Amino acid sequence: MPIEPGQAAPGFELADQHGQTVRLADFTGRRNVVLVFYPLAFSGVCRTELAALREAAGDLVNDRVQLLTVSVDSMFAHRVWAEQEELDFPLLSDFWPHGETARAYGAFDETRGVAVRATFVIDMQGIVRWKVVNPISEPRDVDDYRKALAELP
Repeated sequence: MPIEPGQAAPGFELADQHGQTVRLADFTGRRNVVLVFYPLAFSGVCRTELAALREAAGDLVNDRVQLLTVSVDSMFAHRVWAEQEELDFPLLSDFWPHGETARAYGAFDETRGVAVRATFVIDMQGIVRWKVVNPISEPRDVDDYRKALAELP
């Protein structure tokens, strides 16, 4: 069942591209989180979206906000992709159990075996305050994330 604004965000514990464990709970009471699910590293639309996130990092990674991205790719694929694309924010691996975190958010395409293009803005109390889900072929707009963050207290 998809997570909707006003609901508690499901917790997770995933490895980033450096093998470091990242938990949603690490940010509770400290930062709002922009949680971005994407289908696969090295794909065209994903490359464009994550490049836009890299360019907007000043708005999405600071003392008030943490950007976290998630796909079913392995930590090793994420490491190579992060190096090639100069991505400094966490790329989290939902590799195994395959897509478990994406499923918890209602953001997993069972037919394709990948996350859909879903973004959740989670406040410091762990409540989802905004979300968008786009078809796999349709990129999201970073300006929408900025607007959603501006509405948070």
